[in-house]
Amino acid sequence: MEATGSVGKAPGGPRVLVVGGGIAGLGAAQRLCGQSAFPHLRVLEATARAGGRIRSERSFGGVVEVGAHWIHGPSRGNPVFQLAAEYGLLGEKELSEENQLVETGGHVGLPSVSYASSGARVSLQLVAEMATLFYGLIDQTREFLHAAETPVPSVGEYLKKEIGQHVTSWTEDEETRKLKLAVLNSLFNLECCVSGTHSMDLVALAPFGEYTVLPGLDCTFSKGYQGLTNCMMASLPEDTVVFEKPVKTIHWNGSFQEAAFPGETFPVSVECEDGDQFPVHHVIVTVPLGFLKEHLDTFFDPPLPAEKAEAIRKIGFGTNNKIFLEFEEPFWEPDCQLIQLVWDDTSPLEDAAPALQDAWFRKLIGFVVLPAFASVHVLCGFIAGLESEFMETLSDEEVLLCLTQVLRRMTGNPQLPAPKSVLRSRWHSAPYTRGSYSYVAVGSTGGDLDLLAQPLPADGAGAQLQILFAGEATHRTFYSTTHGALLSGWREADRLLSLWAPQAQVPQGLLSAIPTTTRGPALWVP
Repeated sequence: MEATGSVGKAPGGPRVLVVGGGIAGLGAAQRLCGQSAFPHLRVLEATARAGGRIRSERSFGGVVEVGAHWIHGPSRGNPVFQLAAEYGLLGEKELSEENQLVETGGHVGLPSVSYASSGARVSLQLVAEMATLFYGLIDQTREFLHAAETPVPSVGEYLKKEIGQHVTSWTEDEETRKLKLAVLNSLFNLECCVSGTHSMDLVALAPFGEYTVLPGLDCTFSKGYQGLTNCMMASLPEDTVVFEKPVKTIHWNGSFQEAAFPGETFPVSVECEDGDQFPVHHVIVTVPLGFLKEHLDTFFDPPLPAEKAEAIRKIGFGTNNKIFLEFEEPFWEPDCQLIQLVWDDTSPLEDAAPALQDAWFRKLIGFVVLPAFASVHVLCGFIAGLESEFMETLSDEEVLLCLTQVLRRMTGNPQLPAPKSVLRSRWHSAPYTRGSYSYVAVGSTGGDLDLLAQPLPADGAGAQLQILFAGEATHRTFYSTTHGALLSGWREADRLLSLWAPQAQVPQGLLSAIPTTTRGPALWVP
């Protein structure tokens, strides 16, 4: 087979192709480009921009994060934090020792204000009491990590069983008990955003505690998360990344040729949607799990081994979206950071499933107040699951009208001015992403993430390594995070380095950092 695309002209050294220009792909490319053993390396990116699920947009007179929002656990063991510090992208507060030592346990902070759908404010003391109960139970899930069996299959069922027992000891009047359950329901919705799932009933209980939380108070990039991937891009040789080059099929276990290299054969040929073919020695696949799930039957030829394909099907991959609302004037207090929404008469113990078109907005957990840009005031709402995916099908006008009604009802102010504009993410609709991030679903284990990370062919030794896999869904303890994605890219680069340049010096400190806390996932919001 003759190639129509070209990864590099100079003979000598392996030809390597990275599929996907997110932080995993860029991390792998950056690591390999720093070594003379890899003169022939290209990154093929399906879209017109690098960064993947890191996506900062200029809007509302400032920068908003349509994708990843925070550095989770910004401390010495976090490679994203280290790289951002190296590039000078963080402020004094973010870099402070004090910030790095904070232990959050991976739990989201308490709201500044909590609104009920009745139009009344919920007592923050009651909210704190329910949060203590809820996060205490989340922490208890760690007990099942090495247990021979679990009382129930999912995190959701476990939480509901425990909460059901607590309810029997509540002594307040019925109205207060119902309000407590409604607050707990809001916390369940928040945990769905954290885990990137439609329901906590889909999240496996036994492996939930494997996710590892790094110390440090979650922080943001004042000038945008994409500044990090832009710096990584800028460090690569010119033309390393080829944009708008979606891959159709990876042909492997073959013997492919290219006119520019007479007499040389390559085990892999990467076929693009536009018909170009790239024969290479190795390909590092960093595409999102959602894309892999959708294209599993056509993306690899021959098909993946059955157990790897099964792991791709079993690992969870859900949607978490953001809705930004711009206001002329804030209706919230100056020191307000997080607004919680609580729907009266909802309970995690009841399976209420009204039609999506009538109640999608009830899954919205509330809003993070973004730092004001000049005289612009913006709230960032979070919504997960099927409701989030339904929201993507609506027009901006429909979303704006609906959320105006929700806020007027919640604040008890029917005259509350409507937001000036709306901006939202649509990660499920994005054809090369098809969702937000992974979780360990019921029926899968952490072993499935390890299985996804294994290169092919499975019995490949030395130069026979053909397909390598990276991306957040391939990191057993940091799945769903940017640092998990970056580490996975480094891991696969190091796999090739040990093959072709065993004497190469690569920084090992970050890879060997041992974090201290495990529990369910911290909020990595696309």
